[in-house]
Amino acid sequence: MREARELQTRRARRLRQNATDAENALWQRLRSRSLLGFKFVRQEPIGPYTVDFLCRERRLIVEVDGGQHADSPRDLVRDVWLRAHNYRIVRFWNNDVLGNIEGVLESLAAALVEAPPHPDR
Repeated sequence: MREARELQTRRARRLRQNATDAENALWQRLRSRSLLGFKFVRQEPIGPYTVDFLCRERRLIVEVDGGQHADSPRDLVRDVWLRAHNYRIVRFWNNDVLGNIEGVLESLAAALVEAPPHPDR
């Protein structure tokens, strides 16, 4: 089991080092509790998946996707699994983050103030 965690950790570190321009731009606006005082982490392993950004306190996952994710069946399966484990997911396209970061941050702020899913649901 420990080996599996080490593999996830190495993968997460690699993803952090090779982040897209959109991920880097959003991270600069989320880090250090910059959005409403909520703490975000990036490239966080959750179960068998690694998510782009996570606010643990609000169980909110933020995914920044390129065109390869449009209508992806793998993403649908992943989202079902994450929702079944009481996470909320918001997705933004790379071009939205790069071209309208203020709008993305407004959407995230609204999602953060919504009630998180109850852990017993």
